[in-house]
Amino acid sequence: MTTALQRRDGMRQRAKGAATVAFARRFDATRLADLAQSGALRVLFPRPEPGAPPTAVLANIGGGIAGGDRLAVEVRWGADCEAIATTQAAEKVYRALDMAAEVETRLQVERGARACWLPQETILFDGVSLERRLEADVDPDATLIACESVVFGRTARNETVARGRLVDRWRLRRGGKLVFADTLALDGAVADTLARPAIGGGATAAATLVMIAPDAEARLDGVRALLETARSEAGVSAFDGCLVARFVAREAPALRRDLALCLEHLTGRPLPRVFAF
Repeated sequence: MTTALQRRDGMRQRAKGAATVAFARRFDATRLADLAQSGALRVLFPRPEPGAPPTAVLANIGGGIAGGDRLAVEVRWGADCEAIATTQAAEKVYRALDMAAEVETRLQVERGARACWLPQETILFDGVSLERRLEADVDPDATLIACESVVFGRTARNETVARGRLVDRWRLRRGGKLVFADTLALDGAVADTLARPAIGGGATAAATLVMIAPDAEARLDGVRALLETARSEAGVSAFDGCLVARFVAREAPALRRDLALCLEHLTGRPLPRVFAF
């Protein structure tokens, strides 16, 4: 028997999008080897600065994400490649009427490659329902620098996420071994939860940064020294070929500034030009 809710749901427009990007080393340079895009996702390739690696810029032409939308991204770095994947702008996730939005990202980094997954912020609106998953397979002789950041409401407009649902899963493997597994789950009174001292202390923005690399643990002291000037509350640790930094801040610009400093320190390069400060 079809319920009234199911009938209404079938009448709503849902966005779907998929994008696959692959890089390969050819003629002593990293070049695009494969590209597929469909639905709401497009991939742009701005001209890189001299000496900079190629950058793939993901764009959601759907104008944001709503409940029931499904987006899937896959990026592959072939052996000895160096490239950056990022997003055109901060992604907005709007109130869900019933179904959750789903975003899935898969990264594959082969031997000797240097990969950067650096999307801009995800901005959540009140009543949001988002399930996000990031999976990566990294060769033991490769480097992956990945980050994800979330902003809970547009504070400049006095907006908050009073209620909502966010499930954010990370599963990162190095040489087939699971080295980083993390799940953030917020459900219900999000603002009240983030206000608790042991959770967010009133934070409106949070981010996770992970580096998987042969020298990841050797980078710990440098990042800790950098975070001594952080405007957000931040901490970093290193283990098993991974460096993990976490950030929470009462204001999104402070978190963005601190995250950018760490990313530029670890990559040795300025952030892609699509990042606007």
